[in-house]
Amino acid sequence: MRKTIFLAAAALLAATHLASAEDTIRIATEGAYPPFNYVESDGSLKGLDVDMANALCEEMKAKCTIVAQDWDGIIPGLLAKKYDAIVASMSITEERKKQIDFTNKYYTTPLAVAVPKDSPLKGVSVEDMKGKVVGAQASTTQADYLNDVYAKGGAEAKMYPTQDEAVADLQNGRMDALISDKFVVVDWLNKAGKDCCKLLGDVPGTETQAGIGIRQGETELKERFNKAIDALVANGKYQEITKKYFPFNIY
Repeated sequence: MRKTIFLAAAALLAATHLASAEDTIRIATEGAYPPFNYVESDGSLKGLDVDMANALCEEMKAKCTIVAQDWDGIIPGLLAKKYDAIVASMSITEERKKQIDFTNKYYTTPLAVAVPKDSPLKGVSVEDMKGKVVGAQASTTQADYLNDVYAKGGAEAKMYPTQDEAVADLQNGRMDALISDKFVVVDWLNKAGKDCCKLLGDVPGTETQAGIGIRQGETELKERFNKAIDALVANGKYQEITKKYFPFNIY
């Protein structure tokens, strides 16, 4: 009898531990893409992506851990199972979908161009950028646009590991224009970049959706995230989070 009770208790403990382990979701963000994700002076991760990840986990009743990962290694880290999901303002593209899967969108954004305040540039067309030095964060949709459109039209492309490094070079006069996620560059222009630079304009036809990256085939996790996103939009929590960062609807 004691042996039976002991085995039953051990099985229950193991099952409880397994359930707990299965309901722990490991999430990666970049930590260098304010206001969506950044590292505070005390080392803590902050930003809209972080707030959204925490709210989604609360909605799913899951225990989540969030870690910072350099952008260039963020997809390889997911594929290597260092974490289970990417919540890092990653645009859903056909090229990325060859490697990973995505949830439904959790916000939508266009690309935009920022320039120094004394810039003679009048527009964001290919002809406007011809012969100009144009920068972007590498391995992003803006980098793709810079390479595939502006550079082929005669612009000199400069790539940067992080957005912070890109805006620093714009601020220091080392490029003529920066192409970026609009929400990110507007946030910077309203803060650190307000004295040096200005928004030149949106890039037509570049609106993309940001989703949560997961490994291909993990349909259950994808569905849990999708249901949680829908729930946050429906119950007002989504709007509560985004209004902390933007005075307009980004969904």
